[in-house]
Amino acid sequence: MAFFMRRAASHGDAEDMTQELFAKLATAEASSIDNADAYIFQMAANLLRDRGRREKVRANYRASLDTGALDLEPLDPARVLLGRESLGEVSDALRELPERTRAIFLLFRLEGMKQSELAALYGVSVSAVQKHILKAMTHLTRRVRAGE
Repeated sequence: MAFFMRRAASHGDAEDMTQELFAKLATAEASSIDNADAYIFQMAANLLRDRGRREKVRANYRASLDTGALDLEPLDPARVLLGRESLGEVSDALRELPERTRAIFLLFRLEGMKQSELAALYGVSVSAVQKHILKAMTHLTRRVRAGE
């Protein structure tokens, strides 16, 4: 605990880290530890570093809240309606695509499948998958721009 007391912000933090260290030691496999003192010291140092990183992330988050970095515009009914209309246009444009082109595009863009995986799934070349994706993107872009 003295190790943490010298380095922690408060007595409570030192106690928490000491308890966490004991919990980790209880689950560690003792037979694989050659030098127990060095092992415990390294675990304590790692806990201290992890705590410091977490505190830094929290401080940055709090600072971003204070400076208004999360400036979100409130949703008003007109914006919601515009969003729904845009979504409807995209949905209609997707329905106009050939079934295979639509499926490949949706699996690629929404499900995050790789082009090589899609090629194997549909029994086509990667180049063919790329052409389906390009065809879908071109069609969607034209339709959305025409609706503006």
